[in-house]
Amino acid sequence: SSLIAVGGGKTIPAYAASKGGVAQLTKALANDWAKYNIKVNAIGPGYFITDQTEPLRKDKNRYKELSDRIPLGRWGNPEDLGGVAVFLASEASDYITGQTIWVDGGWLSL
Repeated sequence: SSLIAVGGGKTIPAYAASKGGVAQLTKALANDWAKYNIKVNAIGPGYFITDQTEPLRKDKNRYKELSDRIPLGRWGNPEDLGGVAVFLASEASDYITGQTIWVDGGWLSL
């Protein structure tokens, strides 16, 4: 998923709809597969330094606008997702299902 799932995307409606679909599919499958003790969760990244976000980062004004809104003060690196993935794959998350874990530097806390 991604932040777009809950924040929308005024210039990318199809992408926003697909991400919202992932969030809802996560919940539906979690309910359906719980009887088999299969847990279904998603990781929802915020703004990360990737090839996909390069155009945003090249636009200095947009980059500053987005960066200023991230409480932790920086864009994520792909490595920032690893800890959440390991946690969700571990026994430590055995009682968690149907959730999207937001890895967004605090973006959704505002």
